[in-house]
Amino acid sequence: MDNHEEEGKKFLDTVMYYYDKAAAHTNLPAGVLEQIRLCNSVYKVQFPVEIDGEIKNVEGIRVQHSHHKLPTKGGIRYSMSVSEDEVKALATLMTFKCAVVNVPFGGAKGGVKINPREHTEKTLEKVTRRFASELIKKNLIGPAMDVPAPDYGTGSREMAWIADTYMTFKHGDTGAQGCVTGKPIGLGGIRGRTEATGLGVFFGLREFFSFEDDTKKIGLSAGLKGKTVIIQGFGNVGYYSAKFLQEEGALVVGIAEFEGGVYDGNGLDIEELFKHRQHNKSILNFANATNIPNSGDLLEMTCDILIPAALENQIHEGNADKIKAKVIAEAANGPVTRDAEIILLKKGIVIIPDLYLNAGGVTVSYFEWLKNLSNVRFGRMGKRAEEKSYNRIVNALEDATGKKISIEERMELTQGADEEDIVRSGLEDSMITAYHEIREAMIQTPSITDLRTAAFYIAIRKIALSYQMMGIFP
Repeated sequence: MDNHEEEGKKFLDTVMYYYDKAAAHTNLPAGVLEQIRLCNSVYKVQFPVEIDGEIKNVEGIRVQHSHHKLPTKGGIRYSMSVSEDEVKALATLMTFKCAVVNVPFGGAKGGVKINPREHTEKTLEKVTRRFASELIKKNLIGPAMDVPAPDYGTGSREMAWIADTYMTFKHGDTGAQGCVTGKPIGLGGIRGRTEATGLGVFFGLREFFSFEDDTKKIGLSAGLKGKTVIIQGFGNVGYYSAKFLQEEGALVVGIAEFEGGVYDGNGLDIEELFKHRQHNKSILNFANATNIPNSGDLLEMTCDILIPAALENQIHEGNADKIKAKVIAEAANGPVTRDAEIILLKKGIVIIPDLYLNAGGVTVSYFEWLKNLSNVRFGRMGKRAEEKSYNRIVNALEDATGKKISIEERMELTQGADEEDIVRSGLEDSMITAYHEIREAMIQTPSITDLRTAAFYIAIRKIALSYQMMGIFP
């Protein structure tokens, strides 16, 4: 077993540990709990692709964890670390993530064993289209069957290639654009998808810090203003998490990346750091910030909130006892191992779990899927009607008071909701509702003492209800 396979097995064992821990608090039949636990299907394929004049075989994996709801949903990652156990773990998390935020999908995940940094765009297009073709042959992709999305190493470009390949095979299917999400806007994507996961992280943290009784237990005041934050990962999720937290008044004092980290106790300017990285291809040597050569050292520095937004297994038994943060917000999938969690909980550190906190992406993917099936942009039918109604209200107020407002104020007061407004509102409501359900589960079930177990617990109960309604058990 190579190192990647070992890491994948460790990740899967961690997810199963969390599941079993939560399942122990239910009174569901053992057979039902086993069905919910196991992956329903695993598809592995080796397909040939011409790369640099040579025929090379590429390995692809697609796992559908649960069919209690269809379609199944989950990203496709491109990485040399892809292994069957890793993909199983990610697919399993997707099932419970969807259940936690009340998105009607089963969980799935995919992976292709390739390093996207080492290949040309033309090669990546060949690989993507060929993998999509393999999935289509086996009926493992489609708006009613299984809907992939971007993940580590992929983005809207790859989703556009998959959608185009699918529509070539399924000519005439009016819902075919819904075969994948995370597409470019012009090909059926949705406004607000790019920042969705990071915005979801922000909404989740804001909701946790809205309960003063809970924050007092860890020696913090309510609200995000003034809270110090360290983030591991400055990709899409890390950047948008930092951006929205800073806008709320939090101090992002440290950012860690694979080349090292930067730290400034007075707070980093996130927009300027983003521009610096674009220009220099690195976050290091940022103005007024201290370079941290070993990015892992940033995880162990003092802060209120630590946000691992990179890959799994980043906080482990070897560094858990050195963590000084009071809240760990899991923006990545599986960044804390089970051995580390035991240590962290004993220290009184609150862990806001991945299956809740980084569910913003799949929530907005759900909205994109709905948009594709309905073939109408959100806001198209109501925006102007709302603006006319608001204008009538403003006119009435002006007549009643005898005061006129400026054109700028009128535009702000009477603007109807467009697609991005509706998407962000839906995401905010989903994250708020889900957190209240998780918190209520802890209150109603005193034996549950941490947020992850509570999140798994309510997800298991929702999935079991689906099976019960299907007549699988009385």
